[in-house]
Amino acid sequence: MIDLVLFDFDGTLADTAPGLVVAANKQRIACGLEPLPYSQLRAVASHGARGLLGAALGLTPDDPGYPAVRDQFLADYESCMYDESALFDGIPELLQTLEQHGLAWGIVTNKSEALAHPLIQHFGIRPSVVVCGDTTPYLKPHPLPLLRAAEQIDINPTACIYVGDDLRDIQAGHAAEMLTMVASWGYCGDEPPISEWNAHHIADNPAHTWNILTNLKSES
Repeated sequence: MIDLVLFDFDGTLADTAPGLVVAANKQRIACGLEPLPYSQLRAVASHGARGLLGAALGLTPDDPGYPAVRDQFLADYESCMYDESALFDGIPELLQTLEQHGLAWGIVTNKSEALAHPLIQHFGIRPSVVVCGDTTPYLKPHPLPLLRAAEQIDINPTACIYVGDDLRDIQAGHAAEMLTMVASWGYCGDEPPISEWNAHHIADNPAHTWNILTNLKSES
């Protein structure tokens, strides 16, 4: 029985890559480099600052200059995060359907509270619970953020499903003993392919997500 549907945010509910790519390319321009193609950076948009700065500049968190560049990246992103970002097609209808059927839904994201909450408000969506990257001491793929979300609205993790577009989402879901679903319409990347993520389900689009959930309800 599924009582709670939890979603990743970037690349699952919302296409936030436009602002993230702009911010990443600003760091390249500051270094005297040409901007990278949108498609190249979009593929790592679910990986946050670490993934985008790795792809844009080859920086890792171990590099001495990483903290300063990361902070500038986040400041630049905050200034443009609403530009061209939107919920994916079909997401408003999916969330409305969940609510109409009395099925709680929430968001678990590695995005900070300072960035996630304004975007959630901007999109006009009303999750039952939101857990961000700085809500707990751990980021996904650690299971604690998912477990915290279930705990906050008093639902057993085994009655939850987590939907995301990154391998870490599926790993976190398994670690939390939740069902897992890949949002294949998201950023995903291709290494490894989603067929090797060991997810319980793969959804082609938001409407397919509801079909899967309906089948799970009928099997319970």
